Amino acid sequence: MSKTTTGTPTDGAATAPDDLGAAGSQLSTAPLEPSANPPGMGVVGWARWFWRQLTSMRVALLLLLLLALGAIPGSLIPQSGTDATKVADFRDAHATLAAVYDRLGLFHVYSSVWFSAIYILLFVSLIGCIVPRTWQFVGQLRGRPPGAPKRLTRLPAYTTWRTDASPEQVREAALALLKKRRFRAHPVGDAVAAEKGYLREVGNLAFHIALIVMLTAFAWGQLFKSEGNKLVVEGDGFSNTLISYDDFKSGNLFGTDDLVPFSFVLDKFTGTYELTGPNKGTPRTYQAAVTYSEGAYGKEKKTTVKVNEPLEIGDSKVYLTAHGYAPVVTVKDGKGKVVFHNAVPLLPLDSNVTSSGVVKVMDGYKNPQGVSEQLGFQAFFLPTYGGGSVVSSQFPAMLNPVLNLAPYYGDLGVDSGIPQSVYQLDKTHMKDFKDAKGQQLRQNLKPGETMTLPNGAGSITYDGTKEWANFQVTQQPGSGWALAGATAAIFGLAGSLFIQRRRVWVRATRGADGVTVVEMGGLGRSESAKLPEELGDLAGTLYDQAPGAPDPGDTSESPDTPAVPAEGAEK
Repeated sequence: MSKTTTGTPTDGAATAPDDLGAAGSQLSTAPLEPSANPPGMGVVGWARWFWRQLTSMRVALLLLLLLALGAIPGSLIPQSGTDATKVADFRDAHATLAAVYDRLGLFHVYSSVWFSAIYILLFVSLIGCIVPRTWQFVGQLRGRPPGAPKRLTRLPAYTTWRTDASPEQVREAALALLKKRRFRAHPVGDAVAAEKGYLREVGNLAFHIALIVMLTAFAWGQLFKSEGNKLVVEGDGFSNTLISYDDFKSGNLFGTDDLVPFSFVLDKFTGTYELTGPNKGTPRTYQAAVTYSEGAYGKEKKTTVKVNEPLEIGDSKVYLTAHGYAPVVTVKDGKGKVVFHNAVPLLPLDSNVTSSGVVKVMDGYKNPQGVSEQLGFQAFFLPTYGGGSVVSSQFPAMLNPVLNLAPYYGDLGVDSGIPQSVYQLDKTHMKDFKDAKGQQLRQNLKPGETMTLPNGAGSITYDGTKEWANFQVTQQPGSGWALAGATAAIFGLAGSLFIQRRRVWVRATRGADGVTVVEMGGLGRSESAKLPEELGDLAGTLYDQAPGAPDPGDTSESPDTPAVPAEGAEK
């Protein structure tokens, strides 16, 4: 009678002998764990102990966790390199807490000493961990699976049967079968040794190499990145030079020569909105038609920039980030001389694009007495005016545009040397114009209407409205490498988790009665519930090529129908 056994060995075989230990020792490519107790060998000994601790896998994982935890305050606390205004507001609102944050470097997390230390240590740890593992794994790839242990019965998965086929025929059939199943197999003495699942360690190494790629790409991107914003009114253009930006920030190693040479003109902005329903006012179309050229003498090309569909020119990406209105106004003095004519961008205040800003007339104006003065107009623009005294738009599209103006005269403060926002009016040295009732003059204008200033001081006319779009120009080198590293890390981690590395041995020897005894055993690198099933499948296929022979004195069963005893049984 033939017998087949797969599964867990009995309690008496729980401890593997020396030959089984030797068979499984080469299966792991992980370097030996360093000693928990640091050696007392002076400076050199301590240095070696520190290096072994730093390059251990558990320290690398700990540093990776610390890096992730360290990035949390960088996301929650305003950063000086990203938004200095928010940092200043935070300091004003939380003076005591801001002092603590300054000491800890939480306003510039990613350039702080402690974050850089974690970053560099993790980088060194990963390299120190990967290099010996890679070298060890390459050595194993160049070698062959080790020979079979003396007692295959002590392996976690085991099966055996008797056959009339010769040992040579069994070994040849086993070798062909294992190679067909993509095992690395070769004959060793009276057995065939085979191994499979090398991609597990490949995935493990790929995961850690991908982490290094991601860290390098992140550091490169932070050092050489640039980001700037520019508000462009319809008909106006932009050239990618430093002085053209409204605001600009860059990495420590970025230079103005690194800016990609290009320019573009905003031809038209198109925005349409839902007219009815619960989503009334939600944008349906939000795009900017531009004409751009690369380099100083590049050919002009037309394209459309949409939200999340940037214009890519070289390493730069031009994103559409905001939209608003720019009323076109004409200001004249008391003699009818035009002292200002331009489109004035106003900033949106709500989802209906109620906008506010300032019209500043800084030069060329003289009051009725002939004295040079400056004019300022506090402006509110309502794309869809709903009537009444409420200065608020009812819809984001221009269905009933109204420009609300309040004029002032005096000194705007622009010549003091102190920077000020173009969207705010400093009224410290300004006086308001009064109407006939002695109240502050304020008037709603529709396109084509004019506000006349009292006492022959001049006038301001609302000519029409242009639209503006805000563009963010980013240059982030290394982003492609970071994406590739992240993708490789995911696949590498999946491979290291789901691929099981295992070894199989097939021994065929001639018994005392002249009948061949076939033994098969399997050993896994880690716990694998599929190892017994896989060994059983291999044994079943091999059994078809080398059918079982009856046991001596056993006539109760046919040798063509092997019996499979319960798991854990041995012959």
